[in-house]
Amino acid sequence: MVHSLAKWKRLALKRYGFYPGNGLYTDMNAIRRDESLDNIHSVYVDQWDWEKVITRADRNVDFLQYTVRSIVGAVCDTCDALRRAFPQVKIRLDREVSFITTQELEDMYPHLTPGERETAYMREGHRTVFLMQIGKTLSSGKKHDGRAPDYDDWELNGDILMWNDVLGRAFEISSMGIRVDRESLERQLALSGCEERRELPFHKMLLNNELPLTMGGGIGQSRLCMLMIGCCHIGEVQVSLWDQETLDTCEAAGVQLL
Repeated sequence: MVHSLAKWKRLALKRYGFYPGNGLYTDMNAIRRDESLDNIHSVYVDQWDWEKVITRADRNVDFLQYTVRSIVGAVCDTCDALRRAFPQVKIRLDREVSFITTQELEDMYPHLTPGERETAYMREGHRTVFLMQIGKTLSSGKKHDGRAPDYDDWELNGDILMWNDVLGRAFEISSMGIRVDRESLERQLALSGCEERRELPFHKMLLNNELPLTMGGGIGQSRLCMLMIGCCHIGEVQVSLWDQETLDTCEAAGVQLL
């Protein structure tokens, strides 16, 4: 598949007749050839992607936060089960979620970069965070991070971040949100200067209310493995391609890349 998985999932929910409260998940394997490589990014991307049909009444912050807590609970249950099976694993994850918006984070740390703000906030004791409203332009005139205008509703999305003890930083494990409806798509296309997309097949269907209302996201498989078993490099849990400098540096540090 060479186009957006998010769009494919929403189309599939319509095509296969899913109804509110039900959905699907996919085992995504992709190549991002232009990815900037470091210890948490690889050209090979593996995610569990999910999408489910919701009702108009579900398009609110309370339902979004309820879903986030459910996902975090499942992740923590998995970590607990792993630790019981392998006592040498010492990683513990926090079930208590702190919810904060990108604007609130900028107001708290106006002189830091977006990534530095996330780590600074979590260093204060918030070990699990859902950072909301990603894609909006902040009062500084900048964005915390980019989001496509035809994907999530920028008022109802976010990233699940967990504190990584090994790396000493905020660590994103999932990007998710309630998807655009007709009104939010029109607004976000206008804000992004992409109104010509209204003529594309997927966008026409959405603007004509022919697609179900949905929410969904992706959960990084290698990211979860890194976090739960305490690895410092994504290459310790997945096979990928690395430049010679990375290979030499990891070998010198005793880090075995697959």
